[in-house]
Amino acid sequence: MRDRSGPQSRYFGEVFDRPFPEPLPRWDDVGERGADLWATEHETREEVIGRYRRVWEHSDATIAALTLDSPGFVPWWPRPDVQLFNILVHMLTETGRHVGHADILREQLDGSTGTAAEYATAPHDAAFWEAHCARIERAAAATSGGRGDAAPTP
Repeated sequence: MRDRSGPQSRYFGEVFDRPFPEPLPRWDDVGERGADLWATEHETREEVIGRYRRVWEHSDATIAALTLDSPGFVPWWPRPDVQLFNILVHMLTETGRHVGHADILREQLDGSTGTAAEYATAPHDAAFWEAHCARIERAAAATSGGRGDAAPTP
């Protein structure tokens, strides 16, 4: 099972040397990059929600155990030395951005992602986006038994 809560488990885990105790997919696998953002036909709602709840608990434990100025290290950031305060602000910003669906609207315009031009994902051609959407559609169709509708949310 892939981890749909990868950012939280990494930012409140690995960054502060408190790794999430379950296996996580690696972000450096270019072929699977982004595949953790949607459920497959092999995952149940209970599995996805259960893992996310465990990540919440792990994140809460990290926040409770540390102070706002506790040091962390984010090797994929341009300035990798951070404090818990920085990660809290980053995760609040990311959550607001994703919950607000602003990123989805932006991606639908031209495929660009990211909050600033210098960190934006390189654009992909139409063939990439067609294959990417088809892959997600196949998983959704298999999950819904081919009905074309998604399972109801909890």
